[in-house]
Amino acid sequence: MDEYLKVNEVAKRLKVSRKTISRYIKAGKLKAFCIGTQYRIFESSLNALVVKTTKKGSDIDE
Repeated sequence: MDEYLKVNEVAKRLKVSRKTISRYIKAGKLKAFCIGTQYRIFESSLNALVVKTTKKGSDIDE
């Protein structure tokens, strides 16, 4: 079962601002759902973003 992370937790892991995470959610880069006024991000979505971003970075180096 997928775990859910808060925006703050994801921002800390990626070392970016909360606003950047909100932009990723609105752009569809991170799959999330809203509870009241707070978002929860699927951990699998975060992992997929990291893998996708890492692959792009490694393609540039080659």
